[in-house]
Amino acid sequence: MKLNNDLLIIYGTETGNSELLAMDAKKIAKNHGIEASYFAMDEIDANDLKKASTCMVICSTWGDGEQPDNAQELYDEVCSFEQNDLSGLKYAVLALGDTAFDLFCEAGIQWDDVMAEKGAFRLHERIDCDTDYDDYYEDWMEEFFVKLDNNKVS
Repeated sequence: MKLNNDLLIIYGTETGNSELLAMDAKKIAKNHGIEASYFAMDEIDANDLKKASTCMVICSTWGDGEQPDNAQELYDEVCSFEQNDLSGLKYAVLALGDTAFDLFCEAGIQWDDVMAEKGAFRLHERIDCDTDYDDYYEDWMEEFFVKLDNNKVS
């Protein structure tokens, strides 16, 4: 797999919403002059995160606060990393969920926590999106790309 130098977008999904947002993120990145690649979480190896410079995690919550099927293995592998294994990585998390459930956006919250625990730098605060996310996720992405552009190492 060829990882892009600018941005790796990974998504965990059961119904396809996270994949659609990952596709949108790649388009928005291109509009900002940022080369991005996106992959389902079951299409990459956890060690790919160690090679990436910046990662956007887009993940839905499934069942009772669980990771989607295509995200669980990668999440477990990242949990097994040493404390500073991701110290060279900048990241942000877009979490999808439904406020009708007690563990709203739990999978995304878990991703945010584990990335920070393993030494990654939170470039942009996590956004927890309810089912009507269309109204506000684009603003979050625009803010993310401005921060990414401002944090590029020259």
